Amino acid sequence: MLERYGHGGDLRTAEEAYGKPETGFLDFSSNMNPLGPPPVVRQILSEGWRDIVQYPDPAVRELRSKLSAKYNIPMESILVGNGAAELIDLTARVLKPQVTGLARPSFSEYEEAVHKSGGGIYNIPLHAQHQFVLQQQDVEAAQAAVDLLFLGHPNNPSGKLIPRDVLAMLLQGDHPCVLDEAFMDFVPNEQEHSLLQHAAESQRLVVLRSMTKFYSIPGIRLGFMVAHPDRIKLAQQLQVQWSVNYLAQRIGTAVLEDEAFEISSRQWLQEEKLWLIQQLEQLGLDVVHGEVNFLLFSFPVSMGVTVKQAQQHMGQQGILIRDASLFAGLNERYCRVAVRLREDNCRLIAGLHTMLSDLTQNRG
Repeated sequence: MLERYGHGGDLRTAEEAYGKPETGFLDFSSNMNPLGPPPVVRQILSEGWRDIVQYPDPAVRELRSKLSAKYNIPMESILVGNGAAELIDLTARVLKPQVTGLARPSFSEYEEAVHKSGGGIYNIPLHAQHQFVLQQQDVEAAQAAVDLLFLGHPNNPSGKLIPRDVLAMLLQGDHPCVLDEAFMDFVPNEQEHSLLQHAAESQRLVVLRSMTKFYSIPGIRLGFMVAHPDRIKLAQQLQVQWSVNYLAQRIGTAVLEDEAFEISSRQWLQEEKLWLIQQLEQLGLDVVHGEVNFLLFSFPVSMGVTVKQAQQHMGQQGILIRDASLFAGLNERYCRVAVRLREDNCRLIAGLHTMLSDLTQNRG
């Protein structure tokens, strides 16, 4: 199984599964911005080695200052971490929920973090007929049964934002809520959808952000949490010392200054995502029109194709796709792919066409 460790982008496992070198794959299973990393990252990596003899700043002050200025939130409401994964785990350990409401499907690490902290799960269903958009009545039902809501905004794997009426209800209600905004950077006019500024003042809201997806630096591991200063202090007490290394701090500070990269990334995505949606639908696939840099789709029942069959066939072609049936709430027909550059996307479409033709002929 390609997702042996619960994620896409595992090239070593792909090498073992399909007998090709790690460099021989076109990876649609992880959701990185193909325009990145920004040029400044290369410069820092080539020159910054001289300074790794020093300890990093334990308070991550320069990066927190940049984040404070960029998002207009106080520094004391920001905690930087070793990727969003560390912050998800920290948040669960700080809040210690007994029962957490999770949308189904959603990122598996929410559930893992809740279980590690000793809590249980309440399933909030996302329905295909609603394009997997969170419904207000389902959230209201969950609030009667949970002491924490942990939601993706936009959600993974659907790429859908939480509707404004649901966000308003969450802000006005009494229930603690964690919003994972790991992919919010890709959303046009993100400031109209993000709740970062609300989280900085609220005793009930926590917002998590990743910097690895948008800036294509997953090997660096970098993310940040925004919450009330009292909650940030509790998280700091549980965080491992020196969690954010020197190079990560320098890179994070530098990429935030590259506004041209942000603009070009969002412009590219809007055009390329629409093109890829059209191509997938022309193959007869049922595509969820998400807001970010990946797409969830399913093989219609009439095709008789499962995602595991598709993943195996595509892997043998050197193209990696995500088995979305591993997300709770999705069946064996669901797949997720990243939006990449046009040349790569053309290879994906050609590979899917070959796969569907081969599997359909074999079935006949």
